[in-house]
Amino acid sequence: FLSFCVFPSSSEGFGVAEKIVLLTFISAVIVMAILGNLLVMVAVCRDRQLRKIKTNYFIVSLAFADLLVSVLVMPFGAIELVQDNWIYGEMFCLVRTSLDVLLTTASILHLCCISLDRYYAICCQPLVYRNKMTPLRIAVMLGGCWVIPTFISFLPIMQGWNSIGIIDLIQQRQFNKASNSTYCIFMVNKPYAITCSVVAFYIPFFLMVLAYYRIYVTAREHARQIGVLQRAGAPTDGRQHHPDQHSTHRMKTETKAAKTLCIIMGCFCLCWAPFFVTNIVDPFINYTVPGKLWTAFLWLGYINSGLNPFLYAFLNKSFRRAFLIILCCGDERYRRPSILGQTVPCSTTTINGSTHVLR
Repeated sequence: FLSFCVFPSSSEGFGVAEKIVLLTFISAVIVMAILGNLLVMVAVCRDRQLRKIKTNYFIVSLAFADLLVSVLVMPFGAIELVQDNWIYGEMFCLVRTSLDVLLTTASILHLCCISLDRYYAICCQPLVYRNKMTPLRIAVMLGGCWVIPTFISFLPIMQGWNSIGIIDLIQQRQFNKASNSTYCIFMVNKPYAITCSVVAFYIPFFLMVLAYYRIYVTAREHARQIGVLQRAGAPTDGRQHHPDQHSTHRMKTETKAAKTLCIIMGCFCLCWAPFFVTNIVDPFINYTVPGKLWTAFLWLGYINSGLNPFLYAFLNKSFRRAFLIILCCGDERYRRPSILGQTVPCSTTTINGSTHVLR
């Protein structure tokens, strides 16, 4: 991104000062993504309450995909960007490109599954949610998040289907005779650009918009019901709870959870939408999109891999508590109070299987 916005002469190579600034920025992104996603995975593995929430299985798998992006994809892209040369050979270029497509597609499919999980949890009755989100169905959905991307990544890229009809143009851009440099160029023909973008972004995005629209409508209805209950004088304190307070707590909790996940999905779309829009447009305008713009959009998408853990920390009380326990070496101040001292009934932690996502 800096190479596009700050270094307009990047096509002629970077100076020493420019390389230092660029490496500092890229290293910060990579370290943020690695540590943040590791923290999410460790938090769920160590916190028994987080493991009870079905949505967190998707969150852990998403964090794993983002972690792989930061370890297997970003470093090699950073080296090529700074050195202005690809030194790892043509075969590894194909492998790295396939991993890039695989892992970024897996990320958005995970977010699509999270939105469907939230839809059934918030918009349907508890029995419907339990019937829909069984352990077997969750396992199948997680498997699909990893298997489906292979059909638009390793399979077509290794077979060269993406380069049919544009091989000469790719070979022309792979080598720079003036600087004697080689590049890892990933260009796609029109059929692959449409297929890849539709499967990896547009279909999941459409499903997420529908799911979150229904969640928004339901949340508004919940807010109206909360107002009715409060005006009716439903009790809000004390050890004994009126059944209506259970419903009120559930409505508030699920509404906050929906807002959090909408923010996470929105950040993902803002980061990756420019890339996927350009990916479809470029083949139809004879591949005239500047390389610097491609680089900017690509790294904007990579930055998203480090954003989700921070969104969890600031917006999700359960994750924030788990993070503090890990970072503060198990400090007792951040542990949950015992069940005997809770004022919130235990049943609220299992309503729809997810009402303790946010408090």
